[in-house]
Amino acid sequence: MRQLLVINPNTSPNVTALLQQHVQLAAGSHVCVRSVTARFGAPYISDEASYAIAAHATLDAWAAALADAPAAPDAVLIGCFGDPGLMALRESSPVPITGLAEAAFIEAARHGRFVIVTGGERWAPILQRLAQSLGHAQALAGIHTVAPTGAQLAADPAAARKLLAKACQDAARQLGVRTVILGGAGLAGMAADIQPFVNVPIVDSVTTGAHWALRGHTPPPQRQQPGFDVPWVNLSAALTHLGLR
Repeated sequence: MRQLLVINPNTSPNVTALLQQHVQLAAGSHVCVRSVTARFGAPYISDEASYAIAAHATLDAWAAALADAPAAPDAVLIGCFGDPGLMALRESSPVPITGLAEAAFIEAARHGRFVIVTGGERWAPILQRLAQSLGHAQALAGIHTVAPTGAQLAADPAAARKLLAKACQDAARQLGVRTVILGGAGLAGMAADIQPFVNVPIVDSVTTGAHWALRGHTPPPQRQQPGFDVPWVNLSAALTHLGLR
């Protein structure tokens, strides 16, 4: 049975449980999904500082998961729409790595220009940079953020669906895009509920992330074993163990 490790880079166990439910459903019964929560950081990633800490927390959670498991997973999915630590983890891992945003960008870009709808207005510049670094800047027509954060949206699903349906409708109509990405771990499953109200396809970042992580189309790993090329000082035991010795 294939093993998929899902890393939640924030400290919310509720988000981890939501990821576990929706990723396992998307992956199917032939895949064993294991979801882990960041051991430190913010309960919700909502600005540049929490995003920077989340990259460290992603690496730490990965190292801790490797230390606790009898074997390495077949693939890793970063369960945050923003993919904190994506390049660092990819550089350090012997198995394929992807994130919710990268997977959603690839899927949406297949149809043409797309718009992102997500919660938390400070996410816009972070996602713009990420799209640029991953080569999707030309396909990204815009980023539409709603005022509530993903955590606030997840706390009131009925109100969230109403707000997000209007946001997706407005963004698609105003920008004339072919696809809308509904981004955010806390918004898992909502795309299907609001799709009837939007006249272009909506990409669910969590479902798409699960599918993409298991397809094996991510850049091939460059390592035979997990590790880093530098020695660490004053980091967790799990990260220190993987440092250059």
